[in-house]
Amino acid sequence: MINRDRALKAVRIRIKGRVQGVGFRPFVYNLAKALNLKGYVKNTSKGVYIELEGENIKEFLDKLTSDPPPLSRIESVSIEESTLSDYRDFSIHESEEEGSFTHISPDVSVCNDCLRELLDRDDRRYLYPFINCTNCGPRYSITMSLPYDRPNTTMGIFRMCPDCEREYNDPSDRRFHAQPNACPVCGPSLSFKLITRPFQECQCNDPLLSTINILKKGGIVAIKGLGGFHIACDASNSEAVRILRKRKRKSNKPFALMAPDLDIIKTFCFTTPYEELLLCSQKRPIILFRKRPDISLSEDIAPENSYLGFMLPYTPLHYLLFAHPHPDRNDKGYNFQALVMTSGNISEEPIIHDNNLALEKLSHLVDAFLFHNRDIFMRVDDSVIKEGIFIRRARGYVPEPVILSDDGPEVLGVGADLKNTFTLTKDNYAVMSQHIGDMENYETLQFFEEVLENLKQLYRIEPVAMGSDLHPGYFTTRWAEEQPLPLIKIQHHHAHIASVMAEHGIKDTVIGVAFDGSGYGTDGTVWGGEFLVADLKGFQRLAHLKPLVLPGGEISIKRPWRLVVAAFREIYGSTAIDYLGEIGYTECFSQSELENILKLSEVKELSPLSSGAGRFFDLVSALMNIITENTFEAEAAIALESLTVDDINDTYAFDIVNREPLVIDLYPVIESIVNDYISGRENYIISTMFHNTIIKVIIDIVGILSKRTGIKDIALSGGVFQNTYILNKTIHNLKEQGFNVFFHREIPPNDACISLGQACVVREMVR
Repeated sequence: MINRDRALKAVRIRIKGRVQGVGFRPFVYNLAKALNLKGYVKNTSKGVYIELEGENIKEFLDKLTSDPPPLSRIESVSIEESTLSDYRDFSIHESEEEGSFTHISPDVSVCNDCLRELLDRDDRRYLYPFINCTNCGPRYSITMSLPYDRPNTTMGIFRMCPDCEREYNDPSDRRFHAQPNACPVCGPSLSFKLITRPFQECQCNDPLLSTINILKKGGIVAIKGLGGFHIACDASNSEAVRILRKRKRKSNKPFALMAPDLDIIKTFCFTTPYEELLLCSQKRPIILFRKRPDISLSEDIAPENSYLGFMLPYTPLHYLLFAHPHPDRNDKGYNFQALVMTSGNISEEPIIHDNNLALEKLSHLVDAFLFHNRDIFMRVDDSVIKEGIFIRRARGYVPEPVILSDDGPEVLGVGADLKNTFTLTKDNYAVMSQHIGDMENYETLQFFEEVLENLKQLYRIEPVAMGSDLHPGYFTTRWAEEQPLPLIKIQHHHAHIASVMAEHGIKDTVIGVAFDGSGYGTDGTVWGGEFLVADLKGFQRLAHLKPLVLPGGEISIKRPWRLVVAAFREIYGSTAIDYLGEIGYTECFSQSELENILKLSEVKELSPLSSGAGRFFDLVSALMNIITENTFEAEAAIALESLTVDDINDTYAFDIVNREPLVIDLYPVIESIVNDYISGRENYIISTMFHNTIIKVIIDIVGILSKRTGIKDIALSGGVFQNTYILNKTIHNLKEQGFNVFFHREIPPNDACISLGQACVVREMVR
């Protein structure tokens, strides 16, 4: 370690972290020149390398770490003294391969400086939809290989004009060594293609104006963006939203929205300062805000949902959709208050990023296309955050690694089948993929393999082992079994808890509460309401929810009214039909339907048991006739959460069966809810009491297990904890009782976290 306080004349400096694609070399160059230092800086595949000579090295080192470029993240700076080489100046050298890796910057939103130029009539990039500089623009989505230089990106095909080249080589310019630098003369451009004839009058010579015209007339347009296509329509046009839902969704799954500024979002939603900070950051995620009552937007945007997902524009093209000087703008100077901007894909397939593929697959959904000719090498969806919790981690955050507490072998966790991500480890980093999606078709597998090969190559990772889920039917498990690497299968909920431990650097044993919909248990049954004592090497199941019967298996997840029928058979026996009539089921379903499900629920081979906590939310929602059929995952649970209020503290009574493991019986809760519902108690009261009961279950069981084991560290994971009413009150109550509570900070609590847990368990086992 060098003592910086003594005079240094010549040093070599290596910097690791996110230091490429963020203006680090220009920053070093200008700092060195300002301090009259000589030498050079270059990108390498390990990071940034600097040779430095002169009198002001200490001041250089201080400013290097105290005031680096805003998009950078320095993880380590190593300094060694060297002999004088008598450099005459300071320069930027060509990049160099060194057989290791450095971090790739995520894509970042357009900066304020570029926005000002974009809307400045006197600027040569006025209304240019691909304006960028050293501090903003595409990164991960255009990077084909490292080091991060223009020839290694999809911008390599665009040769800079003399003006752009002059900026690129001028140390005083904001675009000094900005790899995607371009202008209308030499850079990417837009093109427009009309699909449906009724909108022919909207077409003109300007692709962007044609797009705005069609959107204003109620049309639907597929727009190529930063990481893939969006399908857009005017969110204030109820008919356009209805048509889009009919063409694309065929479910009640919410659409994402984009608005031009925060003030407009505030007219539709309640916001908090923290949410506003996330929304306006350069990462530009979709934020799920609580919806205001009686807003002007169509109910078809997010049916039966108390949240709206809004993002701000993050590319110059997005800004121009709102701010282009179209003759028909509103009093705020915008073309639209809000646009629906849903992922450009076919249901359950990955987002489309190729122009030809978009034409092939999306033409039946849209009235026109807005294309551009800058290739997207790595497609990446929008990130989604709810009250500070990741629901989907993708654009703006990937491929930032999760930093682990120590070094370990290179391994791969292939993840789960729903909300799939995979995780690669190297040194003390866990590199998680962007959201891949649900592994149920060939297109998603292709996307999985495409991203895997890319990240392995970029980070120089060659896994020595891999981890998968225990479930023999998971697509990811079967894929892993076909690979040549040693495979370790890891129980689903152990992986959930291990992912929390990995994020927080926990090595000791914890009490893990894993509440989700379902996961394959070590006994071959379906788990999902689990209390584990776990570390990274193994776990014990010490308590769980009493299982529900799933009549017909997984179809009951999509049709939770079947769960109600099966539970009534368990509770009421031969009088189940009478009670089903009391809650209105004999009017909604035929007598034969109900009787068939009652009989089916008795056949163990066709009606497996599930302790999944998520199934109880489905059941209660269906029991109260809120959602009896899920048209998308967790729809019933989301609708149930939407009914909760903060000023009710009552709970329902439940039983704890004292056996090994403990069993928490929620059937008395169901019976109490039936009585309340039949007696006319309001749904919001029943829903809130049910939520309070689940919280009390967690608090009580954690207390019992802590007394038995002496463990005070509690890890929470699983999709149920996306329910922020449950999460916030659970954490508050546990902390009040003196527990140390750990939850996800950087990744989602749903099955997207499984791959990190798998990778860290495998890493520990093969260490």
